[in-house]
Amino acid sequence: MLHIVNKSPFQTSTLQSCLDHALAGDAILLIEDGVYAAIRGSAVAAAVTEAKGKVTFHALGPDIAARGIAPEKLIDGVTSVDYGGFVDLVAEHKTNQAWL
Repeated sequence: MLHIVNKSPFQTSTLQSCLDHALAGDAILLIEDGVYAAIRGSAVAAAVTEAKGKVTFHALGPDIAARGIAPEKLIDGVTSVDYGGFVDLVAEHKTNQAWL
């Protein structure tokens, strides 16, 4: 399953709810303000790093850039994808869940 998170982890518990429900082998795509969860050293970085053992993390590159986040500030193992990569992730996964 592909989980798509678009809310900041500093404003809602959406990311935590997603992490609580994600299963081994799932993928999480951070978009819009959800990309703040991918910042190394943030308050949620430990939760993201721990979850990387069972799920993969991706963040939408244009949203990272729009928020002024330098690529080197991303947590190791979080893959930046473009819009084509977003489409590829949706096509790769049988089901998708948007966490609003």
